[in-house]
Amino acid sequence: MNAEKRSLAGRRELRRYSRHLLIPEVGLAGQEKLARARVLVVGAGGLGTPVLQYLAAAGVGRIGICDDDVVDETNLQRQVIYADADVGRKKAVAAAERVVALNPHVAVDPISHRLDVSNARELVRLYDVVVDATDSFGARYLVNDACRLESKPDVYGSIFRFDGQVSVFVPGGPCYRCVFPEPPPEGTVPTCAEGGVLGVLAGLVGTWQANEALKLILGIGRTLAGRLLIVDAFDARVREFALAEDPDCPLHGTHPSIVDVTEVVPRPQAPLVVPEIEPRELDEFLEATPDAQLLDVREPHEAVLGAPPSAIAVPATQLEARMHELDSAKTYVVACRVGAKSRWAAQRLHDAGFRRLYHLRGGLLAYAVTHEEFEVF
Repeated sequence: MNAEKRSLAGRRELRRYSRHLLIPEVGLAGQEKLARARVLVVGAGGLGTPVLQYLAAAGVGRIGICDDDVVDETNLQRQVIYADADVGRKKAVAAAERVVALNPHVAVDPISHRLDVSNARELVRLYDVVVDATDSFGARYLVNDACRLESKPDVYGSIFRFDGQVSVFVPGGPCYRCVFPEPPPEGTVPTCAEGGVLGVLAGLVGTWQANEALKLILGIGRTLAGRLLIVDAFDARVREFALAEDPDCPLHGTHPSIVDVTEVVPRPQAPLVVPEIEPRELDEFLEATPDAQLLDVREPHEAVLGAPPSAIAVPATQLEARMHELDSAKTYVVACRVGAKSRWAAQRLHDAGFRRLYHLRGGLLAYAVTHEEFEVF
């Protein structure tokens, strides 16, 4: 009786993967490779969700989902593995449930905590392929270093607005540090939460990452190792750049200095000469300073999501041309969505001779946390 059940289960699986079995480069032997494979997906957000769905559908035997975040309503525009009912739930848990529902033959490891220096190498060591679906420079360096130190391939992807990048970093070839030797100064590069991202771009890049992971498992085709793919969804262009190993790479160069994973801390920005105001102090400051006004330097497409009353709107991109509209004798609290544009604008105004300036730390998004009537998303 048990043997009969196993036989029936085998036939059902053969039918499920029949379109793979028809491909000479995959076939039954390749499908068995997929069933034995273990893939760790770090990040269950915009990139991770299409990766997870396609790896599960393809029959990858064990999938690890590492993410300590919870589902937010703003995720639903691109993180298509989640639904309204998942808002507030742990991403790793919710995504694991969808993966099992999609393919009950796949084993899933929901890992609801952040990949960090204490666990990175241990987690990477447990899997055959690692997919980097993270959204920060620090996380990408950590994934890259752990993979190189454990001799595991790293399938890299990133997205912003309409632009995406995909590559594969394997032992013996260039790594992420060869391409990006160090992170940019803190706060100088906006995240998707700050600058936005076209939802479908996450699907384009994530699916490409899944494709590279499957090729690595199957040992077929030409991977993106040694190449960086640039996806331009706005102009419908895909470009490719050759990558070379950096002989001075601190991880695997001629004289490596990195022997274990470490936390990568972005270089701090130059000190801000303008004093800062905490979001919780803004209302009291504006009320106590008769001539003070909030100077909103968000772009029009950002400001449409909500604006505080009585603020003066001068987008950062128009500041130079419209500076004459501002009165240097007045007091301005310069603000944007998260504090990056406003930091530049406050510095520029100071350089132009404005002295009664303040900068809103954390931007209007931080201010909105304590003001339900003012939602900045």
